[in-house]
Amino acid sequence: MNKRPTPEYRAYVVKLVVEEGRKATQLAFELGIGESTIRRWVKEYREQKAAETQGIQYVTPTEFKRMQNDYDKRLRALEEENAILKKAMHIFAKNRP
Repeated sequence: MNKRPTPEYRAYVVKLVVEEGRKATQLAFELGIGESTIRRWVKEYREQKAAETQGIQYVTPTEFKRMQNDYDKRLRALEEENAILKKAMHIFAKNRP
């Protein structure tokens, strides 16, 4: 193959190996693709599927910092809300007959 394969074509080849049980060596010969290339595609596919099923999500340091700041803001808001509710509870408890 002289051209770079499309993602759809890669998915097709991977499905032939994963779902149909075809051998990478046989497909490499039939399709004119390097065996190592097919094995790499299959490996990437399996890693992606494993990550999806395990819920693994890769986060960059910048995204992590942003998420941490969002969590901190939410925590402060909830703590403030909790303090207000405690004060209101004490006020209503005093005014109870």
